[in-house]
Amino acid sequence: MNRFGLAVLVAAALVCGDRLALAQGSAQSRGEALVSQHCAMCHAIGRGGNSPNAMARSFRTLGRTYPIETLEQQLSNGSLLGHPMMPSFTLTPRDARAIVRYLQSIQEQ
Repeated sequence: MNRFGLAVLVAAALVCGDRLALAQGSAQSRGEALVSQHCAMCHAIGRGGNSPNAMARSFRTLGRTYPIETLEQQLSNGSLLGHPMMPSFTLTPRDARAIVRYLQSIQEQ
């Protein structure tokens, strides 16, 4: 491979790296990347910390009052609305499943 080809390959890796990681990662890590991208601006999405928006629930405590496994269908059909400020969105079944797997992995016992 010549230098130009290598430069193109490196540039493509930098531009597409996150997308490639999402496509190739485990369902749980894919879910973590998705909630980091779409939810972290309001919700605490990990095993610790506070939600940036005090009105937004911490994801690690959702299982206390809500069966996490039922979120997959709601995420897939866009019927998940937590409060008026929460944007509505529809995810692919694969992405919804990945988010549920991630949420299950961080629930406080």
